[in-house]
Amino acid sequence: MDPGHQPVLAEPVLALLAPRPGGFYLDCTIGRGGHAELISKRLGPEGRVIGLDVDPANVDFSRARLSEVRSRQGGAAFDVVPGNFADARTLLDHLGVERVDLLLADLGFASSQMDDPSRGLSFAADGPLDMRFDPSATTTAAEIVNGLEERALADLIYEYGEERLSRKIARKIVEKRGISPINSTLELAELVRQAYGARGHRPRRSGRPRLDPATRTFMALRIAVNLELDVLGRLLDDMPNLMRPGGVSAVISFHSLEDRMVKHAIRQWQRDGIARRLTPKPVVADAGERQANPRSRSAKLRAAGW
Repeated sequence: MDPGHQPVLAEPVLALLAPRPGGFYLDCTIGRGGHAELISKRLGPEGRVIGLDVDPANVDFSRARLSEVRSRQGGAAFDVVPGNFADARTLLDHLGVERVDLLLADLGFASSQMDDPSRGLSFAADGPLDMRFDPSATTTAAEIVNGLEERALADLIYEYGEERLSRKIARKIVEKRGISPINSTLELAELVRQAYGARGHRPRRSGRPRLDPATRTFMALRIAVNLELDVLGRLLDDMPNLMRPGGVSAVISFHSLEDRMVKHAIRQWQRDGIARRLTPKPVVADAGERQANPRSRSAKLRAAGW
């Protein structure tokens, strides 16, 4: 099976979670099943993996992958169900599971999603302005870009993308959509580059390549479309009610807004005496992984022990 995705920080995840035979593991974002496969093998036939994902294609793929692991390598029993991790408590109740020993939420998205132009998550190739992880969700990026009032659009790009030129970008978008709707990824990316002008091509003082000017705007829209910060907040609120004593939970984030939420939640749990911080500083990819898997460069792993 070609997973179409390389799990990030696999070795640090295994080291922190330390899966043991017979344990229960909740993968809140199972994706293509990379982390789940590694953990399933260590839990063994008496263990159990529960995987959640909002993307039906990921659900089907991970079910097939974990089935192969169980039949050929003695992996854990598993349930892979469609659902958002914001509803993890309800989904576990439906499966008859009160609490789990191990939990992982990898907040990135699968390379197979990023590389599919029809998902609209990237401007590497032209595609529709969609950006939904869950194809059944109602709001697309095109609806936000073409429907949101200019000031609200600028605020969204600034808040979620931490984009300093958000007002200039929003103005450019509104001018263009006044002529015709903006419906493609390359069209939007070019508008953002135009808003940046020459400054978007200046090299950094460090000599490292500069981010494409459209990167932060695309990130902001993706976060808004998928309500990413809202659902993460709900998961963090529920986490004390998901974990067994002695368990470990971990979150891999990919931008500062997510990482800040996770850091503050773990600190609060420690202050309240319900969990302890296992990662005083976030764990990041080493040089070898960053070179082999460039998408690991922004990954930050934090974990708590219960």
